[in-house]
Amino acid sequence: MKRILATVLAFCAMTFPAALSFDLELSPYKPVRVLSGKLKSVGSDTLLREMELWAEGFKAIYPGVEIEIEGKGSNTAPPALLSGESQLAPMSRQMTPDEIAAFEAKRGYRPTGVLVAVDALAIYVHKDNPVHCLTLEQLDRIFAENPKSAGGKSAHVWGDLGATGPWAAKPITLFGRNTLSGTNKFFKQNVLGGGDFKEAVQQQAGSEAVVKAVAAEQGAIGYSGIGYKTDGVRAVPVAASAGKPCYDTSFESAYTRKYPLARGLYVYLLKDPKSPLDTLSGEFVKYILSRDGQTQAKKGGYYPITRNIREHELTRLGLLAFAE
Repeated sequence: MKRILATVLAFCAMTFPAALSFDLELSPYKPVRVLSGKLKSVGSDTLLREMELWAEGFKAIYPGVEIEIEGKGSNTAPPALLSGESQLAPMSRQMTPDEIAAFEAKRGYRPTGVLVAVDALAIYVHKDNPVHCLTLEQLDRIFAENPKSAGGKSAHVWGDLGATGPWAAKPITLFGRNTLSGTNKFFKQNVLGGGDFKEAVQQQAGSEAVVKAVAAEQGAIGYSGIGYKTDGVRAVPVAASAGKPCYDTSFESAYTRKYPLARGLYVYLLKDPKSPLDTLSGEFVKYILSRDGQTQAKKGGYYPITRNIREHELTRLGLLAFAE
């Protein structure tokens, strides 16, 4: 499958150099007359809150629709979709080549991933932590069992990252997601270069749990979606490398990919390219990509898609003509 986020964001960055130029004027959802049935969603914890908000809004329009949602991690999404247990497979990463190959071997076609929102994977520290920026190399030194940066020198106290005064000797306490998580895999690939995490990383079952753990301990650091930010933590700006500018987790930084850990959030579907998408799944996707659904995305703390992305995704699914 094409690297949807990279393709779309690169296009947007070239076409719209300023945040205010992004066209966020989406069309509202147009309900059909009657709709009933049952959908099941299995997958991302990062998207759990969003799926619940989207399901709530959709069921308010169609009381006869049932939507069951399970959010234990992105790694649970491909098997559930492959087996037919679910029609919806939310993921905080794209499927791997192995996952796509297994799906195609059984189904005879590739899974269809829809970009439904944009996230800046945040590096959270306690609200009192004075660190003002971290590089990807420093994050590698913090989290990796065998860092590829700085000659393999690991960071164990905040002084290793330049902190002074009382913070210099303060130990770094590590929190992260478990191995079912797409966020875990994304961080491992994009920060650790595929290397292993330190055994000291305390794995959490959910995104919210990571943020709560960091908020409860001054020396803590963890990673989680920007939608889970609370007053007890700070999202530290990140630089691609030493000497490069630091960028925050803002909408503009994420969409222009200046923030190094920007990523797409996806819902994968069972769609045979030779056949139309089933009506119930199609209407739910149209709702997600509408003004109504993207208002819920913002409510959940993520960044909404642009009009160009919406039209691109609906066109791929053969739904654009029915959504305007």
